[in-house]
Amino acid sequence: MNKRHPSRLTTMSPLSLLSDSPISVLRLWRWGTALATATFASGLLMTPAVDAQSATPQPIFENVKLGRRFSPDPLIIRGISGGSVSTPNVSGRRETPTGSCIGFIDEQPDHILELTSFFNYLSLQVESPEDTTLLVRGPGGSWCNDDADGKNPGISGQWLAGEYKVWVGSFQEDKYHPYVIRISEVQLLNPGPSRR
Repeated sequence: MNKRHPSRLTTMSPLSLLSDSPISVLRLWRWGTALATATFASGLLMTPAVDAQSATPQPIFENVKLGRRFSPDPLIIRGISGGSVSTPNVSGRRETPTGSCIGFIDEQPDHILELTSFFNYLSLQVESPEDTTLLVRGPGGSWCNDDADGKNPGISGQWLAGEYKVWVGSFQEDKYHPYVIRISEVQLLNPGPSRR
């Protein structure tokens, strides 16, 4: 089961994911719990109240392509953090100029961010009700962060054009939490510690 690609799961019945194996039942339970948590949290914590009849589900694990002066700003993408792989195993290091590589992620990235031009300033800020971590790998290397704003990670500064793989991890192994990433060109007065 791959929580990072729910579009693959929506084309099949949840019962088709079950086998006689207790592990399959556990995986389905974990996926269902993470999805219910994400739906609950994104509805209550991260989006304005709307009429239930007009509400449409928000996509998760989106890939985005951005050029300078993109709109809307901030651009918001969503997902579910966590995994069973130690972040340093993917980043190839324990420390980066933007912070420590800690927590647990999946092997595959949560998002692919393609930048069509150089950004003099770009910010990725994660917001989650739980403790999350961030790994970005792209032109020039890997960058990590934990707790740039409370328990939420973020990375900001100059970004080269190219493809960036983005992972949002959980501080604890096999813990899954809903999150949003706010991507912005607007430089805040206090952009936080982790400038690239």
